[in-house]
Amino acid sequence: MASDAVNEASRIHSRPRTAILIIVGGLVALLLSVALSVSFGAADIRFATVWEAIFHHNQHQQLTQHQITQHQIILELRLPRVLGCALVGSSFAVAGAIMQGMTRNPLADSGLIGLNSGAGFALAVCFAFFPGLPYLYLILFSFAGAAISAALVFAMGSLAKGGLTPIRLVLAGVTLSALLTALSEGIALYFRIGQNLAFWYAGGVAGTRWLHLKIMSPWIAAALIGAIMLSRSITLLSLGEDVARGLGLRSGFVKLAGTIIVVILAGSAVSAVGAVSFIGLLVPHLARKLVGMDYRWIIPSSAVLGALFVILADLAARTVNSPTETPIGALIAIIGVPFFLYLANQERREL
Repeated sequence: MASDAVNEASRIHSRPRTAILIIVGGLVALLLSVALSVSFGAADIRFATVWEAIFHHNQHQQLTQHQITQHQIILELRLPRVLGCALVGSSFAVAGAIMQGMTRNPLADSGLIGLNSGAGFALAVCFAFFPGLPYLYLILFSFAGAAISAALVFAMGSLAKGGLTPIRLVLAGVTLSALLTALSEGIALYFRIGQNLAFWYAGGVAGTRWLHLKIMSPWIAAALIGAIMLSRSITLLSLGEDVARGLGLRSGFVKLAGTIIVVILAGSAVSAVGAVSFIGLLVPHLARKLVGMDYRWIIPSSAVLGALFVILADLAARTVNSPTETPIGALIAIIGVPFFLYLANQERREL
């Protein structure tokens, strides 16, 4: 049994050179996209002004009022927003990669299995019953809502005859998401918090500030490091329970650790950007196509590509219909919905 497992594990297709090129090239593209995103918007700002604001702020005594205003726009509005996009993109993408690897479900995504709606329901409760709650507590409530929702989805999918399958996982997630979304909207109507929730459901990072990044960053950084440390075990789980156990993997511990990491990443991202789906579905698939099936390369590649994807999507949201801002969730859904339908059709053919 063990020898068969080793033989099976040796068949994993990995492209480490391609992965290194993608990670390095993605980081370079990420820096360029940050500069581009900070420069362009309702008020276009020159690259030189961006550089001066970031690295030489307040060092020049003879700044005009116009230059001071531009520096404030860069440092107080655009830079935290762009960095928030990078954190959110990495979080959603890595969470999706971990879920797809652990469940062997190509349709797994934090939005499709109820994590987003669970966090949204928790935020609706906060807005209604605890108005003015500090941002740190909103994140904690998002964690709790996402965790409870994930537990319910896995329980509902497992109770059916034949156990938890990819299709059942998605169906359970869609069902619970519909219920929690309806409850959230009911709370919004009764307590008149519809505007707050409407902005959150549309998805956006316009309100991201340095305080938010200060609270989010340690959680997300720790979870990303944990995901990389867990990547080899997730690769073995993606081959199947029997293979993983044959190689001596403690699958129960790995699944628990992976679920905690997913809840931290998804809870942080949802509390910041709102109910944006499909990032965790699209990006890991692209990473697997490029770097192979080894999650030691899929996870860091997904982190870089996810950050780049959300930064560019946010830039498009700000510029496609300027000065009006298009919800980032709508733009991502335009790409994500056809891709999801394609994957669902592929999954149905394989059944």
